[in-house]
Amino acid sequence: MDAKCGVDIIEVSRIENSIKAHNEFVNRVFTEKEIEYCESKKVMKYQHYAARFAAKEAIFKAISEFLDSKYQIEWKNIEIENDITGKPQVNMIDIKIKEEIEIDVSLSHLKDYAIANCIVYKK
Repeated sequence: MDAKCGVDIIEVSRIENSIKAHNEFVNRVFTEKEIEYCESKKVMKYQHYAARFAAKEAIFKAISEFLDSKYQIEWKNIEIENDITGKPQVNMIDIKIKEEIEIDVSLSHLKDYAIANCIVYKK
């Protein structure tokens, strides 16, 4: 089994500024379910957006070797949802290699930073 890892850290303020400055940013990067989840976190919504952004970046890094071209994947092809226990899960939408890989992801955030780590397993 081939495995790759990816990690990304981002300043929460960078995501907050992008959301406030560009109305289209949220809809270009996040799915409806992600937006609904983050908006439900009134006090720390930007930390949740930032953690999901970092997760997408980490996943892009990890799966890049499995893609023919970086243009095979877009922001909204990767959706981060929480399972019933609250653990983040990756939902891959319209990705050609989705049946060939499994992804485990971990997110964390503080007031100023969000980080995500993932391991991608090729079946």
